[in-house]
Amino acid sequence: MQDLLKLFENAAELITVEGVKMVIMWLIGGALIFLAIKKEMEPTLLLPIGFGAILVNLPNSGAIGPEGPLSVLYNAGIANELFPLILFIGIGAMIDFGPLLSNPKLMVFGGAAQFGIFFTLCMASMFFADKDAASIAIIGAADGPTSIFVANVLGSDYKGAITVAAYSYMALVPIIQPPVIKLLTTKKERMIKMPYVQAEVSKTTRILFPIIITIVAGIVAPASVALVGFLMFGNLIRECGVLDSLSETAQKVLANLVTIFLGITIASQMQAERFLHPATLLIMGLGLVAFIFDTAGGVLFAKLLNLFLKTKVNPMIGAAGISAFPMSGRVVHKMALKEDPQNFILMQATGVNVSGQIASVIAGGLILNFFG
Repeated sequence: MQDLLKLFENAAELITVEGVKMVIMWLIGGALIFLAIKKEMEPTLLLPIGFGAILVNLPNSGAIGPEGPLSVLYNAGIANELFPLILFIGIGAMIDFGPLLSNPKLMVFGGAAQFGIFFTLCMASMFFADKDAASIAIIGAADGPTSIFVANVLGSDYKGAITVAAYSYMALVPIIQPPVIKLLTTKKERMIKMPYVQAEVSKTTRILFPIIITIVAGIVAPASVALVGFLMFGNLIRECGVLDSLSETAQKVLANLVTIFLGITIASQMQAERFLHPATLLIMGLGLVAFIFDTAGGVLFAKLLNLFLKTKVNPMIGAAGISAFPMSGRVVHKMALKEDPQNFILMQATGVNVSGQIASVIAGGLILNFFG
């Protein structure tokens, strides 16, 4: 009888305003799970985040609180920035900087494609406090771990919304980028061919590159040392040639394990009272603005260079300068093939894409230097 009364009390709780908010969060969690499974949109992150959102929005959920496992994991792995940094080791081990080292000039496009971050910062500053505006702007880095790291260091009140926006738009790159690219380019420009000359990159160069980048980034943006350092350490493991087993572990086991914990743990910040707020919709909108202007910045910069270059570049590769690796490079390559089946720009687009990975991390460090 007591159990039955308790059941009715729980049902009555759901009729309150708080209960309605709770149900809305279940629906949001369900939507994220649907997108992860049915649409295969960043499933390794959206599925744990979606399930976690349901988990923390159950009545009197034991998953959160002083002794709740998700709260404990959050304090142990995200509040101290540990999980995002460890994930960067795995990401670094996955990246082949060969296409970029074969043509270092591609590095400039990675920098140009970060324009959306600083444009969005100006817009977000009109609605949010500086720490929150800076955290929202970094969504434009198209790099989930960087977004989490920056938002956490700056102590933003909107970590959950920022994380969901960052990973959702990363998954939507194939939908967001093509219309923006087509709007800013002509068919003739999209058909520009860029012959790829394979340049031999020595092992010494591959080993020195992550070390030099870490030193330079540390001097330019000291706050980025942890982000850049862990990314480049992962790449050094890959390129040194004597740690193949560690490289494989970092790419697969480590990255997958940390991703699971990262996704379900960040959901601890998606409690209804925090997440269901008009600011969340505004953050989602500003995140979309950041992605659009990142893409536009890269494309327009390439078009500007073409005014002075004798050998023209396909301006679409500028759009690959966002950090959504390797998705953005593939999107650009497919668009080139659609215009001309003989136009292969995958290597150039990939080179720009990996430069965007470095540039986005440095941009995150600059944001922390300014606002940290």
